Amino acid sequence: MKVNIKVATLVVAATLSFTSLNACTSDDSTNTPPTTGGHRAGYTVNDGILTACSELPFAPFEYEDPTAEDGVTGFDIDLGREIAKRLDLTYRFITVDFNALQSGTILAAGQCDIGISAMTITEARRANLDFSEPYYDSLIALLVRADSGINSIADTAGKIIGVQRGSANQTYAEANAPADATIYEFEGDGDLWIALQAGQIAAVLQDQPVVLLHTKADPNYVIAQEYNTGDQYGLAFAKGKLLDLQADVAQILLTMRTDGSYQMLYDLYFA
Repeated sequence: MKVNIKVATLVVAATLSFTSLNACTSDDSTNTPPTTGGHRAGYTVNDGILTACSELPFAPFEYEDPTAEDGVTGFDIDLGREIAKRLDLTYRFITVDFNALQSGTILAAGQCDIGISAMTITEARRANLDFSEPYYDSLIALLVRADSGINSIADTAGKIIGVQRGSANQTYAEANAPADATIYEFEGDGDLWIALQAGQIAAVLQDQPVVLLHTKADPNYVIAQEYNTGDQYGLAFAKGKLLDLQADVAQILLTMRTDGSYQMLYDLYFA
């Protein structure tokens, strides 16, 4: 049985900041008239601006921080900022519903150029989205109260597991949870965390870096089990659109791997 629950969103507070990386600009040679940054018109949805969409909160990937630029920070946020810098574009961040983003609806509608939201690359999503090469390898983890007696997903028989709606973790739960476990769908991680603390659910199945922060915030909660599913995150684009931008972003990701700036960013949030 699946039931949708909506509860107040928890904002995960943190004070991380990303030190600036070595910047470079892409070489975009074209015979058409250039706009801001040397890119031709139509290179992005709004000329001269890289608009990135993501759902908050999903720390450490994206979350609110009043001390940060634009009031948001995180691994994905800083990655987007660095990509915009290297493209010589202004960076704009928009908060959106994750399910609408992963379905491709928001990108197809031209609300943003790129989805940077800890999105797992799946074949189902490839039907509606173009993905970059993977930029992050992710584990799935089962978060429970330390005194719950739950040590694995097999122990959730007869209990309620919370998942984020439309996520790869929901797919994993539906395939691997005991037949008599109940899977509740929530809008985001903030909702899941509050529901677990309130005792509405017995466990949360979520990305490991995200639940790890919850265990650090409250030692009454622990990771019962981790699952290496081979999941990888990719940057998402509207299917078949902004192909020049996609190619340039691919080159930037490769360059960041080789010049050490990706590792600097990774170590800031995950070391």
